[in-house]
Amino acid sequence: MHRLQASFFLARVHVRCCSRCARPLTFGRIPVCPLMRRTVIAVSIVLCSLLTNGCSKAIARATAATVFSVNGGVAFGSAERNDFQPVTLKSRIHDGDSVRAANGASVDLGLIPGAFAQLSSDSEIKVEELRITKDGNETADDMRDRRARIRVIRGKLIVLFIPSDRNASGFVITAPGVTVKPDSDCLFSVWTDGTTTRVTCAKERVVASADEQPPVTIAVGYFQRWPTGRNEPVVAASDASAQIDITESLQAGDRLLGQASSWQKRRPF
Repeated sequence: MHRLQASFFLARVHVRCCSRCARPLTFGRIPVCPLMRRTVIAVSIVLCSLLTNGCSKAIARATAATVFSVNGGVAFGSAERNDFQPVTLKSRIHDGDSVRAANGASVDLGLIPGAFAQLSSDSEIKVEELRITKDGNETADDMRDRRARIRVIRGKLIVLFIPSDRNASGFVITAPGVTVKPDSDCLFSVWTDGTTTRVTCAKERVVASADEQPPVTIAVGYFQRWPTGRNEPVVAASDASAQIDITESLQAGDRLLGQASSWQKRRPF
């Protein structure tokens, strides 16, 4: 009578849940006989599939604007209910909130990573959307998408846009009859009195479009006013209001850049 002797080997099983994971999961040395090799491989595949689904699932959530600094009387809340409260450094401004700056007041805001703004004196905006999408089990820096949509109701909003190359970003500023969609580094302002809207570029370039008109690229040192009969932007040096836009934008941009650098290091998402 012959004895059957099964030969065993020690297998170390590694499972990597996705390509972004720095290190695979290791389940140690497992004694496996040749007949069990297919079973071990099948179990590994199932585990990998489960972990991949958990790691790659995108989670979208609303976020809130962060207050960098506030000067004078600035309030936020629901314009529909006329329910406002003073803006402080601890305020969190969400979708649907309006922000109003009184005469002589201003507020600096972090909207989403890469998008920062100053609401100037005697101005009002409405936050229509603030949202981020990130990988479910990934680290804080692994965001797939960031979206912000801000409507300028009256007055002036100065915007610093410095998007990350790694993350998709949808950032839109609207004003009566005009939509601004920056897609690269830029510094610009949007001013409106409810009838006329002016967009002035202080750094790089910005693209704006009016209703039923082709987009207009506004280069640094130029502005465009709507409604207008002009098809091309005008040099800011030829207009006193546009010159003020440039000066105020440069001053606000330097301050926002310093505030943004500190905020991005400690942001919670």
